[in-house]
Amino acid sequence: MSIDPRVALQSLTSALEEHLAASASRRGDEDPAVETAYLAIIDAFEVYEEVLYDTYHEVTPLVIYDEDDDEDEEEADELDRAEGEDLDPIND
Repeated sequence: MSIDPRVALQSLTSALEEHLAASASRRGDEDPAVETAYLAIIDAFEVYEEVLYDTYHEVTPLVIYDEDDDEDEEEADELDRAEGEDLDPIND
């Protein structure tokens, strides 16, 4: 990728500002403008992270998280609870 990291950072900053504006003028819980702005942040961040790494071999401390991560975490929590119930000597 041949994008300057500063250009990618400016795109990320703009995406964050657009999300703030969309959130401030939200028209309901599932406003498509907010969803579009949310996805634009993800796209801009991924470009910035890639360009930053390609140019400087550096990364940010940020992680993009999605609904699949939530589902995986919920499944792990349920498994931990189930295993904990089986091993609880008080309930035996």
